[in-house]
Order: sequence, then structure tokens, then C-alpha cells
Amino acid sequence: MHRTSRRLVGGLLALGVTVGVSACGNDSADTGTDAAAEGGWSFTDDLGTTVELEEAPTRIAGLNDLTASLWNYGIEPVATFGQTSAAEDVAFEGKDLSDVAIVGSAYGEIDLEALAAADPDLIVTTIYPIDSSGEIPEDTPGYGFNDLAQQEQIAEIAPIVTIAYRGSAADVVERVVELADALGVDTEGGPVAEARADFEAASQTLTEAAGSGVSVLPVFATEADGWWMAKAADDPQLALYQELGVEFVDPGGEDYFWNSVGWEEVPEHPSDVLLYSLRFSMTPEEIAAQPTAALLPAVQAGQLYPWKYIGPDYVAQAAYMVELAGYLTEAQKVT
Repeated sequence: MHRTSRRLVGGLLALGVTVGVSACGNDSADTGTDAAAEGGWSFTDDLGTTVELEEAPTRIAGLNDLTASLWNYGIEPVATFGQTSAAEDVAFEGKDLSDVAIVGSAYGEIDLEALAAADPDLIVTTIYPIDSSGEIPEDTPGYGFNDLAQQEQIAEIAPIVTIAYRGSAADVVERVVELADALGVDTEGGPVAEARADFEAASQTLTEAAGSGVSVLPVFATEADGWWMAKAADDPQLALYQELGVEFVDPGGEDYFWNSVGWEEVPEHPSDVLLYSLRFSMTPEEIAAQPTAALLPAVQAGQLYPWKYIGPDYVAQAAYMVELAGYLTEAQKVT
């Protein structure tokens, strides 16, 4: 879920790693992987910042969304943080977290001492644009960081690699594959090749299911703040599904990512299917108990399904696309 809605809802020493970081400007640098001189390691992230280390990092920490994705490629993190605890995050289902330090379970609240104690070589996070243009101003902190001051403290623990979460998740998924490749994962064969094939098959399955033409509205619902409706074009995960044929309702509004309305306006936004966020949103039962939400065709038909915010990787996306395809196949047109 985008940081704006979540907002509603001394210094540390570097730890024994020689680091060189050069900023090359936003959106203008070649964001590929590089081979550092004399057997070192380097990676140029989506902010145009090149991280260089004497050797390839093996101890990875960072934002839940990315650490979960890298773990799906075989890279178990040493520490993770996010807007929820990893223990409660659907992205980590089936993962043994006993050896992973959960150093943050609310947005911007990161235990820096615990993170430093995990001794990471590299910290990974994402970053969102400020609007639909996809632009990321130079002084924008990475996602999960409270502000630039906190980000600077974290960068003293280990260098930060930032992946931009914009456009289509198809592109973000490939960018994470590039990062995994740089971290030593075989991305052309083995489990990753199998996961890529599953992802392609799941894409076709979702396209076939979307052919039914049912309309879909993803929402984040709160009793206090009303109805937050996601704009598919602004959310990379939803944009991917839209590319594959899912018919998302345009919620209108001028703001980036969300259109927020009060409960009295909810009946003005009907759909055949409601996807309710699993992060902080009201449950289907709580939504149905709201008098105005109870007037929605999708609610009356019982066609409410979970909207899972999962990481940009083949494994997670394939699993949810198959799940979403099942919802669309089951649902009937009721608008």
C-alpha cells in the first residue's frame, strides 16, 4: 500500500565493509549491474547510485517487500523491516523466520541497533514516485524509512540499494531478477527458470480468466477514513494485471495512487468484484456491516476477495495471479 495512506493509519558506525557510493542522478543513469574492478562487486540502482564493495554481499537486510522476493530466489535475509511484522506479512508465508531479525513492524520505525547487530553487507529497499509521471525527486527517502535523516543513519550500517516501484510490475520483477543475479543467483536456470515459466503460465491463466469481463475494484477500507480506492495504472502490481486483461474500475479523483471518499459516497463506485487489502483494511464482514457498503453489488453478491500485496518476483506474483484468476472465474457480473 502506498505510503500516503499508511501515514494516515547517536550515529552508527559502518560495520567492517569498504564501501564506495557514487550518486549519478535520478532517472538518467544506466541502471544495470556492473563488475567492479579487480574482482570486487558493484550494482547501480534505480536512483543511479552505484554501490561498490570489495566482495559480493551475502548478508542482506531490508524492506519486507524486497527481502521476501530475494528469499524466493534463495537469498535468506539476516534482517527485515516493513509496515507490518514479517511474521504477519503474507509475503513470508511458509518461511522459517527463526534466524531472521525482524527489526521493524511499523512504517519508519526501525530498530537501528538491532539492524546493526544483524551485521548486513547490503540493505535493499524500494521507492515510489511522487505522482503518475513516475518521477522521483532527488531528496525522496526510500520506502520504509521515516525520513532522510533515518536513511542516512541506516546507510552507515550498510550501503543501500533502491529499486523503483513504478510502471508495470513486469519491469520491477525483471529488475529484482537483475539484483538477484548480481548477488550470485543463477537466474537463467534451475529454480529461477522454473519460477519464470510458472509466472508466464500464470499470466496466461489470468488473461483467460479476465476474459469474463467482470469489473474489479481494489480497496483499502477504514471506519475512520472511509474508502480508499486504488488506481490500477499507479500501482505496478495492479498495472501488470491490467496489462493481462483484468478490468479495473477507474475510481476517478485527481490524487496519485488513490481516490479516497467518505462512506456516504461508496455506493457511487460499484464493481462486480471487490479486492480488500490485507494490510490494515477492514475485513469483508466489517465492510458488509457498513450500511452504504452493503448497497454495493459486489458486497450483495458476496464477491469480496483478498488483495495481497506481495513482492515483485516470479514466485509470489505467479501464485497470486493464479489465485486472482480463480476469483475472476468464480465471480459473476452483477453490475
